[in-house]
Amino acid sequence: MLIGLGLLLLTGYIGGKVVSSVGLPPLIGMLTVGVLMGPYVLNILDSDLLLVSQDIRTFALIIILLRAGLGIKKEQIRKVGVIALKMSIIPCILEGFTVMGLAYYLLGFSFSEAGMLGFIIAAVSPAVVVPSMIDLKEKRYGEDKQIPTLLLTGTSIDDVIAITFFTFFVGLETQTGHTSLVKNLLSIPFNILVGILLGAVIAYVFVYIFNKRSKNHSEKLVLLLSLTIIFVKWGDYTGIASLLGVMTIGFLLLEKVPTQAQTFSTALNGLWFFLQILLFALVGSEVDITKALDAGLSGVLIIIIGLLARSLGVWLVTMNSGLDIKERLFCMIAYTPKATVQAAIGAMPLALGVQQGTTILALAVMSIILTAPLGALGIYKSAPHLLNKMK
Repeated sequence: MLIGLGLLLLTGYIGGKVVSSVGLPPLIGMLTVGVLMGPYVLNILDSDLLLVSQDIRTFALIIILLRAGLGIKKEQIRKVGVIALKMSIIPCILEGFTVMGLAYYLLGFSFSEAGMLGFIIAAVSPAVVVPSMIDLKEKRYGEDKQIPTLLLTGTSIDDVIAITFFTFFVGLETQTGHTSLVKNLLSIPFNILVGILLGAVIAYVFVYIFNKRSKNHSEKLVLLLSLTIIFVKWGDYTGIASLLGVMTIGFLLLEKVPTQAQTFSTALNGLWFFLQILLFALVGSEVDITKALDAGLSGVLIIIIGLLARSLGVWLVTMNSGLDIKERLFCMIAYTPKATVQAAIGAMPLALGVQQGTTILALAVMSIILTAPLGALGIYKSAPHLLNKMK
């Protein structure tokens, strides 16, 4: 597996450099390398590496969300909090139900199958959006109105919304008894609140420990990462919004122990340099080109119409928000990439024996292929033209 890991890092790094040399985001090259090396094209990657792919990608997401939290200040959250909450709910729901309706009426899906597809497709990708927004924050694009912070926060909650609705429709399909829509809807604010509160508790525990131990930042970082990983995996089992809790940990550490938070941020930046290669390459390795082709033109059309519905949601949410037309357009572009959730749960309906599971998987894969590279490209190319750059 070590040889496969080394080969993936090397080729992913080269792919990123080649793509960035022509003015494109490096992650496009990393995704492409993953697709080519994955089991559905050249099948070069070690099977043992693919078995732990999900865990590696989760670890990479933990690092990038900690970095995100360590870069957000209290006044920034106050400025965008209400808009971020609306951004996380309305666009996701509009896209999810639009795709659901199209699948029901055009593809002949059952109600539950259409719902599963709608909310697999609806989830925006933190793997693509969060690193992009951190990069824009560092370059000071949109910082005058905290646009990167708005999108960082909204993205984390968006996935909670999508997965909650998906879980409801899975229960409806499999008749597990978890079919109360009201109960599932009420679980959304509960899961978000518990995720934030537990993240805050963990953060204050760290603050206490860090104040007691003034030296050895490496030990503190190991402790921080260890407990955060356990917290996220527990969140996976319970449905708690643990990824939002991770951002809360970083946010409170920056507020309470800013000097140490800056040290952690610097260390995590170095860790992210190679973890990003693994994250995007392993996401790419999940992409089955033949499955995507099975989606056909009707699948492409459904995904595009879903994105239009999401964009309408973003446009409605940002009305009277203080953002001008160009900034609202940027938010629409930045909210298009799909990858993380689609790669993680796109095959679940098929595994559960859902009749339309193959088509659902094909559309999930197609959504990654269409939106991850184009969304990332749109973010980086449009930001200098649509956002103000603070000095």
